[in-house]
Amino acid sequence: MGKIVLLLGWVVLFVACNQKNGQVKNQAWGNALGTTYSIIYIADKELDYQQEIDSVFQVLNQSMSTYIPSSDISKINEGDSTVVVDEMFKEVFDVSSEVHKASNGYFDPTIGVLANAWGFGPGEQIQLDSLRVDSLLGYVGWEKVKLNSDNTISKTHPSIRFDFNAVAKGYAIDRLGAMLDAKSIENYLVEVGGEVLAKGTNLDSGKQWTVGIDDPQVETGRELKQIVSLEDMAMASSGNYRKFRVDPDTGEKYVHTINPKTGYTKNSNVLATSVVAKTCAVADAYATTFMAMDLEESKKVLDNHDELEAYIIYLDENGETKEFFTSGFEALVKK
Repeated sequence: MGKIVLLLGWVVLFVACNQKNGQVKNQAWGNALGTTYSIIYIADKELDYQQEIDSVFQVLNQSMSTYIPSSDISKINEGDSTVVVDEMFKEVFDVSSEVHKASNGYFDPTIGVLANAWGFGPGEQIQLDSLRVDSLLGYVGWEKVKLNSDNTISKTHPSIRFDFNAVAKGYAIDRLGAMLDAKSIENYLVEVGGEVLAKGTNLDSGKQWTVGIDDPQVETGRELKQIVSLEDMAMASSGNYRKFRVDPDTGEKYVHTINPKTGYTKNSNVLATSVVAKTCAVADAYATTFMAMDLEESKKVLDNHDELEAYIIYLDENGETKEFFTSGFEALVKK
């Protein structure tokens, strides 16, 4: 099965490039990481950072794209234990370790072999039954991999495969933000595939950047469920309503969220999650994690992590749509 593009539930609201109060709104947009991106950065003159933007995506792909056979992650997945990973790979590895521990194992980027088997990765999709799922689970487990002091990766079995798709896109946004910070850009909005990082204010309004959250139950077109304001923070979402596959023979629907504890795709009462954090990599990882966890488990994680804010749309026991907000997230919602 070909690559499945994940277009998460965000609509970024902005206007075309213009000049106001001596400030110029510069824009860049295009395709990268299997999705689209849009970047707005405000300065006192017209600027063109397209080359730098392309470079960030190129370096990230070479480090962590499972769809590029020559990338570091692909070589490691194929069993090359001599690969010396770069600083980006190390940082994503560290974020993964942090979220894996905080989520009691529900976030686990060693699910690559399962992602392939279920048809959500670059590898071969196979027919799965309980025996095969149990067998593949033997190649899943964050405790089975290690980042060594010489920046190589050790795996307890060569068939263990990394899949950083649930964190790498958010990390790419952080790297783009770091590039703009290095250019002394104080006001920008970076969006890749729906994930966003906002800094400073919107030129036109002089206020915080405004971002809309899609209603996950609208199957055709898009309607906004909430509108939030962001400043100096990142937001990411996850949902099974736009990324799934349907078996052509049985008609059965398989969602992209895989429970690393059971090995099965997770059809749950959680429809969509939205997480705000200081970095988009962290927000991205937790948004995916909360799709794999039950709502009450997610609430426990949030109770222990004041640095996170979340919005979760779910179905109650009667099948009615409900919303859960942390107090900090609710404060960001425009009334």
